[in-house]
Amino acid sequence: MTEIKSGEGSDVELVNKLKTRYSDLKKEISKVIVGQDKIIDQIFISILSNGHCLLVGVPGLAKTLIVKTLSEVLDLNFSRIQFTPDLMPSDITGTEILENDSSGKKLFKFIKGPVFANIVLADEINRTPPKTQSALLEAMQEHRVTAAGNSYKLEEPFFVLATQNPIEQEGTYPLPEAQLDRFMFNLWLDYPSFDEELDIIRKTTSLYSPELKKIMSKEDIISFQNLVKKVPVADEVIRYAVGIVASTRPKESNSPKIVKDYISWGAGPRASQYLILGAKTKCILDGRYSPDIEDVKKVAVPVFRHRLITNFNAEADGLSVLKIIEEIVKS
Repeated sequence: MTEIKSGEGSDVELVNKLKTRYSDLKKEISKVIVGQDKIIDQIFISILSNGHCLLVGVPGLAKTLIVKTLSEVLDLNFSRIQFTPDLMPSDITGTEILENDSSGKKLFKFIKGPVFANIVLADEINRTPPKTQSALLEAMQEHRVTAAGNSYKLEEPFFVLATQNPIEQEGTYPLPEAQLDRFMFNLWLDYPSFDEELDIIRKTTSLYSPELKKIMSKEDIISFQNLVKKVPVADEVIRYAVGIVASTRPKESNSPKIVKDYISWGAGPRASQYLILGAKTKCILDGRYSPDIEDVKKVAVPVFRHRLITNFNAEADGLSVLKIIEEIVKS
């Protein structure tokens, strides 16, 4: 495995470059987005880890604006798909049309859908039926689209950032567990503080209109993604990550009591992968060259939140998934 070493100037310089660029990126985003620093950190960790994010929050918390602003400062192709009950899979992936070539012969031509972008915003993803939701599965996992027997590679980098409203459930369709598992993070957006809301109102009710600078190119992001893969991880950190994931499964003999009592299904191996990738990315964003157990703990909540399925006992006792995750990490 290639590792980052102090003698390898190029990799060390790249870590320092990433830290500087990320600081500049957050300054640009702050021109538009007030607060939500932790959410922006986690989205960017997901991007550098080659993962996808599910953003959950009530209306008006700037979920869509965060994604759009991020795509602008990253100089990436941005596509927004508004998920509705009548949306069809071909509305996402693309469709074939019949047309005449120069000789007058009829042939089928594939017209690419909005999924062919670097950042795809799946807005209110739970408003469309599972059949249409599943159109994103191959794109999220394989970074390609198959239509009429032909495969089309998606341009790198490729990320899906989906939004979901947790309070309005009428006319919505729960995301299948197979699709939820493909999201690296499940991020919950909170209300802004009083001072942050004051700043939001001042900016959004005036002529304030900032110009955003491009901070990173596609090539920069791909090089930073490759850098994440080079980050060495101590065996004890990997063992901790795998151990904490195994402890979320109620059938494991060493699972804590809270898991056996309140969890129906725990997290799978993909959670272990994302814990390590998230920890590696977190450490180089901080300017360090190898993650520790604390880095794993810092990404545990968004990795586990959508992968643990609680049972009736948890609902009856008013125990949230977040509380269970906190107890698992402590134990």
